[in-house]
Amino acid sequence: MSTRLVLEGIYTPVITPFHADGSFDFDGLAAVVEHLIDRGVHGLISGGSTAENYAQTVAERLEAARFIKEVAKARLPVIVGTGSMMTPDSIALARGAREMGADAILLGTPPYSVPTERENALNALAIDKAADLPVILYNYPGRMGVNMGEEFLDRVGRSRNISGIKESSGDINRVHLLARDYPHIPLSCGMDDQALEFFAWGARSWICAGSNFLPEEHVYLYETCVLQGDFVKGRRIMSAMMPLMRVLEQGGKFIQCVKHGVEYTGLKAGPMRPPLKGLNKDDKRRLEQVIDVLKATIAAIKKEG
Repeated sequence: MSTRLVLEGIYTPVITPFHADGSFDFDGLAAVVEHLIDRGVHGLISGGSTAENYAQTVAERLEAARFIKEVAKARLPVIVGTGSMMTPDSIALARGAREMGADAILLGTPPYSVPTERENALNALAIDKAADLPVILYNYPGRMGVNMGEEFLDRVGRSRNISGIKESSGDINRVHLLARDYPHIPLSCGMDDQALEFFAWGARSWICAGSNFLPEEHVYLYETCVLQGDFVKGRRIMSAMMPLMRVLEQGGKFIQCVKHGVEYTGLKAGPMRPPLKGLNKDDKRRLEQVIDVLKATIAAIKKEG
């Protein structure tokens, strides 16, 4: 029987560094994990879309998850992503997560098939049963095709394992719905440019790919809003972060930007696996300029105290 995960703080969906031939760069991955732990993030997620899970086999995803769990050495929670087009693959990932002693699973809607609310709920409950771990639901209709609507939430929310929902619809009315009508399902920010609004509506965590390369700045916004309740300063920090959010959320090159951001901090991210390609020189320079200004601006806010 699982114990409920307390989902608080910054959770990083860890990138997957690759060698030039497309194989895993485990030394690079270990360095990224150590960097994130050293910089104060509160949890790690293996096998999300930021990790390029769509370009990996189930065996590869489990291999990467086990490696991240071993490197983390129980210093912070490790959540294993189970997202897949095929239910048997998601169940295999869920069972693997249980066997390796993961702290929770991230459970999304299977993409492309466009299930009904009932079908989606039954799929989620089958994966939940296979893992018997705390479950973080993942609502991302832009990638999956459908929302985790009220019928879904009513069915799945009865499971004792449901420990939160990463809400990535971009629809602020979904935030209102979840905060008001489903307070028993802890709300986690999954739409980076709405982090301030999520925190104002009671979210106590943020699952953010940008924390791969700017962990301290993301932690600072969380601490300011959630721990200190200072939304005046929070707005200033969020304002400084918005140019990055525009690049990440609206540029159409989300994972490419995250991996280059990691490279820009001095760590190894390596190339993308097909079908994606890395950023061109102009996109790299633009992202670097945004990162530099963001870091300088937030450093100045911190200095003010």
